[in-house]
Amino acid sequence: MKQKQFFVGRTYRFKKFVRKAYSAFNSMHKVVNIGVVAGCVLTFAHATQTSAQNRTISSPDTIAGQERELDELLVTSSKAELTFNQTAKIVTVITRAEIERQPVQSVQDLLKNIVGLDVRQRGANGVLAGISVRGGTFEQTAILLNGANLSNPQTAHYSLDLPVNLSDIDRIEIIQGPTSLLYGAGAFSGGINIVTKKDSPTGIYLQADGGMHSTFGGEARASLQTQSANHSLSASYNSSDGYIDNSDYKIFNALWQSHFRTETARLDFQFGINDKTYGANTFYSAAYPNQFDDTRSVFGSLKSETGTKLKLIPQLYWNRHYDHYQLIRDSMLVNDVMRYSNYGENFHQSGVFGFSLNTQYKWQAGITNLGGEIRNEGILSSNLGRDSLFNREHYKLTDNRTNISYFVEHTYLQDRFTFGVGLLYNYNTAFKDASGVFPTVNAAYWLTDNFKIFASWNKAIRTPTFTDLYYKGATHQGNSDVQPEKSEAFEVGAKYTHPFVTASFNAYYMKGTNLIDWVKKNPEEKWQSRNLTNLDKKGFEVNLAFRMFTIGYVFLTQDKDAGEWISNYVLDYLHHKFTAGFSHPVYKGLTAGWQFRWQKREGTYTKYIDLKVAEETPYPAFSLLDVKLNYKIDAFNVYLKANNLFNVSYYDLGNIPQPGFWLMGGISYRL
Repeated sequence: MKQKQFFVGRTYRFKKFVRKAYSAFNSMHKVVNIGVVAGCVLTFAHATQTSAQNRTISSPDTIAGQERELDELLVTSSKAELTFNQTAKIVTVITRAEIERQPVQSVQDLLKNIVGLDVRQRGANGVLAGISVRGGTFEQTAILLNGANLSNPQTAHYSLDLPVNLSDIDRIEIIQGPTSLLYGAGAFSGGINIVTKKDSPTGIYLQADGGMHSTFGGEARASLQTQSANHSLSASYNSSDGYIDNSDYKIFNALWQSHFRTETARLDFQFGINDKTYGANTFYSAAYPNQFDDTRSVFGSLKSETGTKLKLIPQLYWNRHYDHYQLIRDSMLVNDVMRYSNYGENFHQSGVFGFSLNTQYKWQAGITNLGGEIRNEGILSSNLGRDSLFNREHYKLTDNRTNISYFVEHTYLQDRFTFGVGLLYNYNTAFKDASGVFPTVNAAYWLTDNFKIFASWNKAIRTPTFTDLYYKGATHQGNSDVQPEKSEAFEVGAKYTHPFVTASFNAYYMKGTNLIDWVKKNPEEKWQSRNLTNLDKKGFEVNLAFRMFTIGYVFLTQDKDAGEWISNYVLDYLHHKFTAGFSHPVYKGLTAGWQFRWQKREGTYTKYIDLKVAEETPYPAFSLLDVKLNYKIDAFNVYLKANNLFNVSYYDLGNIPQPGFWLMGGISYRL
């Protein structure tokens, strides 16, 4: 068996970080006084002494499967704290009740049932997936945990390596369309914020399940609530032999959270570990079915909130990700020459350290927010980066960059009208020429107590990942000349809410320039990263929810200017997607939850036969049906779930077959 290797990597030193931040400030000709940063640090130190404010956030009420949007629910649709009904955008919220009744095994499974998202899975049950929004690439979606940006600078393939268990999640907030002002430069086409439970009563939660393909899982969560604090610790382990050859996996998660509160302040702390080993059958090239990956992510954050009328919200976060990839599994044991070959085995260690401050002031004219963020991203690698001064085993290359952004936003609220305007100034030490201002305007008006219309205009930017810039392999070639991509988007829509039915419609247009894509002209060539594609994107989305039934449909078309290139990402998008969910009681404590999904993808993939290039093949349409049965009795819940009920053969990404019929059952206990 392969022995897990623990890597000794670079420690990000605070002094070095401050020097780089200071240099970046000077290069911007002192656009903002450095004293602001010092004030942020002092504010943060004060917040850690005064603990945290006790603010009640009610979850949506659920009546026979329908979510009722309550005025008390605060969502992060802007820098200002707004209730669900005040937002000038449609925010999709996956509630705790939905998570419990859906036939899912991971966060990725939850997201694939959202009509506006394209979840392209490489491995099942949370192994590896890319999330794209409105036809964007997986690199253009920001992933956050309680507001801390965990988007991976090496590659967004690993942005969902999250140290969070399903029992930890209170809700998931999804914003479609460019959201750079809210979530930073990485939120090019949208953002996903996972919000965990913060006020769980004292108790324990235990769960165990198993099923086909030698699948086994266990999860435990304990919480302790006191008068001024709440603590929780959760851990889970999941494994399977896999549904095809070399698709086995082992996944471990652990998350510790502490929340302190007083009458005037609030302090939230979280620390988590995500550890995965998995067979990566054809994940990155169909010519190599025996790939393997071993990843580990360690994450921590500290967030405070003080004040009422004038509120200060500083946050400090850190994330370290380790990746040991083999093009040919156990190649280092078979052929020592492959061990240090770029084509055979790669070692990566990426790190993110960030600090942000949001200053919010509520006054007669509305809510004004002012602040900024400093985010340092670095990598040590055997494949990615420039020559390093350090001569460490596995890590011969390195790169580092700092992203600095400042924002101002004002939200005007009056009776039925919400209007918000904001500016984001973004500067990156590695792409100085791409710095600039990115505005956003949002407006909503309630024509009646139940009917709202809204519109928005946004500009966004995304910097290349280290993989885009440097990767060299048997099938891919990065490009150090790749520059940030930019976009401009417009959106209009309407929403109707009623105790019996909720309906929404929105139409959007996006113009993208210098989009980063992996392309090639002939199937036999390597994939290359290039600023090749200019894009005009148009689409609309419709959602309808009754008491027990929800349906959604999205239509998208993209006019591209990329010549005759074969695209691996940008030019493959969901042209149509339809989803339907149905939850209902069966008998006494027995309930059933159904999820149906139909989708048609544009674009083609290079089909391989006997590990050799065969032909370009269009993506066929497919439909899937999943079901979960829940039976509750006292503190116990027994469930049975069947995914891909009719054993449909389909692909999210070319040449990687997705699982057929998969039956699992389990039991949970809550005390």
